[in-house]
Amino acid sequence: MNQPPARHLDGNALAGPLADVFTVDPTTAWRLCPTCRMPATLGQLHVYGPGPGLTGRCPGCADIAVRVVTQPGFLWLQLGNGGGAFRLGVPTAAP
Repeated sequence: MNQPPARHLDGNALAGPLADVFTVDPTTAWRLCPTCRMPATLGQLHVYGPGPGLTGRCPGCADIAVRVVTQPGFLWLQLGNGGGAFRLGVPTAAP
């Protein structure tokens, strides 16, 4: 039986960009979805991307849990469907 390729990654795809900001493993953090009430860790989210950034969605109802966009020197982090985002400074690679 042929299965179509997965259209999303799991939440572990967010580990790289978020590791530049957080000193703990962010994929073990969990949330309770405000829409369907499903508890899930960041690593369990369904992640879509890559461009213009990564969007992590609830595995239960596909509600947006997190958006991550990287640019040189910065990481933009939006939690949920909110209208605002955090701009976090990240170290840039040495030339």
